[in-house]
Amino acid sequence: MQKKSDDKYKRILQASIEVISEKGLHKASISEIAKQAGIAQGTFYLYFKSKHDLIPAIADYLLTLTLKSVQEEVKEGESFWDTLKVLIVDTFKITEKHKDIIVLVYSGLAFNHSLDKWELVYEPYYSWIGNVMEKAVKQNEIRSTTNVKWTSKTIINLIENAAERYYIGQEQDQSLEKYQAELFNFIKRSLLNE
Repeated sequence: MQKKSDDKYKRILQASIEVISEKGLHKASISEIAKQAGIAQGTFYLYFKSKHDLIPAIADYLLTLTLKSVQEEVKEGESFWDTLKVLIVDTFKITEKHKDIIVLVYSGLAFNHSLDKWELVYEPYYSWIGNVMEKAVKQNEIRSTTNVKWTSKTIINLIENAAERYYIGQEQDQSLEKYQAELFNFIKRSLLNE
């Protein structure tokens, strides 16, 4: 299998997202994805064994996109709380933009029993927020008794779930700003030093 940093790999992922968003996973064909990516159909198989192998790769792509966006926006030395605000806003933006493909990723991972790959895909994301939280503990921004490994996963899952409920589940009984503020305040209350 070829490297993820390869231009063709990225083109295949982009084409896959477009074709699968339009046609759905089962109706999308490898030949359509290859054509959209501007590659030969056989080239697809250098990167992926099957169409279903795209699902964890697309999940990885979306998470990498979110993490990169947050890391670019967060300024060195910003407080944990400022970082959390950026994380919430950027997660909501990415979820809104890619909501159709997110639904397909979830169903594809469940359908293909690839949920074990899920944790591998999330590991860099969990690790990054865990490091941010470790600094926050040292700077006395959050409780020193916080189980950082567990809490970092919970925070990521909570933020993503809230964004998905808002955009995919149409749980929009409040404005976006109020919804995000409630989420931020909930997390802050659970971690704040007393």
